[in-house]
Amino acid sequence: MTSSNSASQETRPSENQRTRILGIDYGRARIGLAIADAATALPQPLDTLERINRNEDMRRLREIARDHGVKQIVVGLPLRLDGTHGDMAEEATRFAERVRKQLGLPVEMIDERLTSWEAERLLEEQAGRVFHKVNEHMAHKPKEAERKKKVAGERTVDAMAAAVILKEYLAK
Repeated sequence: MTSSNSASQETRPSENQRTRILGIDYGRARIGLAIADAATALPQPLDTLERINRNEDMRRLREIARDHGVKQIVVGLPLRLDGTHGDMAEEATRFAERVRKQLGLPVEMIDERLTSWEAERLLEEQAGRVFHKVNEHMAHKPKEAERKKKVAGERTVDAMAAAVILKEYLAK
């Protein structure tokens, strides 16, 4: 019985053998994160990091990449609607270069125009189930409920935007 168990374990790719890709939605206040397995091409929102400082942000990204066995990183490039580079695109490019140097992983950038809009649209489809429950539990504290809903919504949108960035990258 143990021999069949070890045989089935050998045929399944281990966590370390799979190519995991980390998607990043860079922002001045928050960094949205998503993860995908290159074989399945299904990105999932992972987390949103509140920015602290460059060194701490890189330390946390390095830890996340290590914990999830990330082999490649994709950073969203926030071009203007007309396709030109603005201040945020330059900032995101510098951030991506810092990630590449400090994490030692390949980093690609992909046009992220309208990803936040698409992330918000996707979340609105789910909002009836998710956000109404927050309001029901916090009905006696309307200001606190509204604040928590806003913070949770921003964090969720950032992680979902990172998933949309990964989805676009994997579709190429």
